[in-house]
Amino acid sequence: MNSHALLNPESMDVVILCGGQGTRLKKVISDRPKPMAEINHRPFLDILIDYIAKQGFKRFILCTGYRGDVIRKYYEKINVQKTFIFSEEKVSLGTGGAIKNAEILIQSSVFLAMNGDSFCKLNMHNFLAFHASKKAFACIALTKKRSADCGAVQINDDYRLISFQEKRQAEKEGLVSAGFYLFNREMLSLIPAHRSYSLEYELFPALVHTKDVYGFPANQELIDIGTPERYEFAQKVFTNITYLNHEAQNG
Repeated sequence: MNSHALLNPESMDVVILCGGQGTRLKKVISDRPKPMAEINHRPFLDILIDYIAKQGFKRFILCTGYRGDVIRKYYEKINVQKTFIFSEEKVSLGTGGAIKNAEILIQSSVFLAMNGDSFCKLNMHNFLAFHASKKAFACIALTKKRSADCGAVQINDDYRLISFQEKRQAEKEGLVSAGFYLFNREMLSLIPAHRSYSLEYELFPALVHTKDVYGFPANQELIDIGTPERYEFAQKVFTNITYLNHEAQNG
């Protein structure tokens, strides 16, 4: 398949990073991995997967680590029109290392990677079309920064990334990664095997200078459950049953 041809969600793998320990959330969630924190009696990860699946994706590779058995047991029991595959790490490998660990399971020439502890309403068809139109090596969905502790991404007038700085005390205004990435499969060859490796601190800052990497403006609020305060906010947002029913308009 030509990686820049029209991309079909049904034939693409979705790699979800669910291996973090959620240290800051442990005071309120201590018996399960962070993506399995419940919102309205459902795991946050379930809400995320359902949202993506409704846009056509069917094959999900769950990169698990801390308490990965909880995720496996839950999704092994689900009998739906989705395929769940588990990539388990024995030691913490970081965001990039976790994707590298799943390399043998990734079949599609372009795949979607995403964080399992954050959510942003994103029109995936527009995201895929953007990736194809730019003939991109990688694309990052971007949204507006809400604090100085969440990094900064800069793009030029053609939406090409010119700077990626993760979680440094930068200005409060600007753009930040929304936690959704489209990668050409060749990207996997750039990640070293069997060691911890970060997308945010190592891969993206290097790719900015060597590959065609573009930022896709999502223009939607980023919601994460990384702290007790943000988890509480997410619970309030998802209590609004109409929230997920509105198609994200972007791109």
